[in-house]
Amino acid sequence: MSDSPETAPLPRIESGSRHLVPDAIDWQPTEAPGFWVKPLLDDGAGGTTLLMRIDPGASVGSHSHHELEEILVLEGEFTDEDRTHRPGDYCLRAPGAPHVAGSKTGCTVLLVYRR
Repeated sequence: MSDSPETAPLPRIESGSRHLVPDAIDWQPTEAPGFWVKPLLDDGAGGTTLLMRIDPGASVGSHSHHELEEILVLEGEFTDEDRTHRPGDYCLRAPGAPHVAGSKTGCTVLLVYRR
């Protein structure tokens, strides 16, 4: 057993367990200013899991994803066109559903995209 952190993102595995230390992963900028990600899983078939941080006041206009999108708010407040989501809130979005995203206060969310 190794105590050293694995390299992110992890690939899909068929058995056993793999472990990451997200604090050891640098935040990566996205195309949207004020949006940052830490990739955790890339299953090689279009499914990904990421931590996303949104800076206070950052927002992105209407867009959509080809995948089913799952959002779990970990810290702060995440806002879309429907409501403000707080820690522990979960949002499920259908593939192709247009939406906006942002945060007035800043937030960290867990994002899961599934094909």
